[in-house]
This record gives sequence, C-alpha cells and structure tokens, in this order.
Amino acid sequence: MSTRGNTHGVVYVHSSPSAVCPHVEWAISGTLGVRADLQWTAQPAAPGQLRSECSWKAEPGTGAKLVTALKAWPMIRFEVTEEPSSGVDGERFCYAPTLGLWRARTSANGDIVVGEDQLRTLAASSRSGEAFAHGVDEMLGASWDDALEEYRRAGDGAPVTWLHRVG
Repeated sequence: MSTRGNTHGVVYVHSSPSAVCPHVEWAISGTLGVRADLQWTAQPAAPGQLRSECSWKAEPGTGAKLVTALKAWPMIRFEVTEEPSSGVDGERFCYAPTLGLWRARTSANGDIVVGEDQLRTLAASSRSGEAFAHGVDEMLGASWDDALEEYRRAGDGAPVTWLHRVG
C-alpha cells in the first residue's frame, strides 16, 4: 500500500449498452479489488443505453487505472475524477467514442490546471488569436464537455454507489 494515503473520486458511466454493463462492473471491481454492484438506470439521452456512477476511495493513481480498464469497451461514454491528495495533483478523464480520451490535472477546487509550458508552446505555435483560443479550448476539454454534456444532465438525481479499495 502506498505511503501517500488515500484519495477519492467518481466514475461516471454516461452511457453503456446493457450487454456491456457487467463488463464495466468487472473492470471497476478488478481495479478496486472490491465488488462493484452498480445501480444502472436508463440514459434518456441515448435510448436503449444505461448509465451509472460510483464513488471510490483508493490510493492515488487509481483514477488512471480505472480509465485503462474502462477503455476496453470503446462504445461507452465515461468520466473518471480523482481528487488531489497529499503531494499528488487531481485528475479528470473524459472518454467519448468519437473523440477518444482527454486527460487533465485538476486543482484542489476542481479547476483544470494548464501548465505555463503548455501555454507558451501554444502561443508560439498559434498563427492567430482564433488558433490560440481553439488550443486553449482543447486543453480545457471543451470538445469532450460538448460531447458529454447531454449525458451528464440526463443523470441528475441518479443513484450513486460507494466503493472502497480493499487493501
């Protein structure tokens, strides 16, 4: 077990075909070492698909491990968050089938953190203000937010399952 302590986060499965839901649960279970028995509800934004979410508590770096496990099913839409912990930045991951994976560091209040080197590189390579603005949008995950927002809203008020890593 890590000496860095624990952190927590959330897995949002915004849409999944029903046949894939058990595989999603197995992926989360295998990563956390505890049975994930999620509560699935209909996803109004994608008729015939289901949605679920679970909060988790485990050691830092678990968010990335969850994403690796969930990417095995490229037809699902999901997000994983990991809160910052002692000496470790938080992270946010978004996956949409048409866009692939987006990842960013997050601050203690949940804001996306963009490094100064990233901004300098973007400023040096942008040929116009429009190109710079587009680059900033991509760093902030705007395309993923646009692709997932409809699915997020449809999950308001849905049940949440709490999971804690064994170990």
